[in-house]
Amino acid sequence: MTQQTRTINGTRTGISIMATEEGAESATPLDDVMEDIRGELVRRVAAADRDANRGIYDALEHE
Repeated sequence: MTQQTRTINGTRTGISIMATEEGAESATPLDDVMEDIRGELVRRVAAADRDANRGIYDALEHE
């Protein structure tokens, strides 16, 4: 299954999501690790975006 998402810069990306069998355990240790990695990546990208656009964020904050 492919899910369409919108990124910070407005481009669209397809993300493949693996289907699980009914009654199967919903999260494996690998799923937990991958979720942690995804969360860290999102935090780093957001921080880099804030740093790269600091002037814009400051101007909006002082409006």
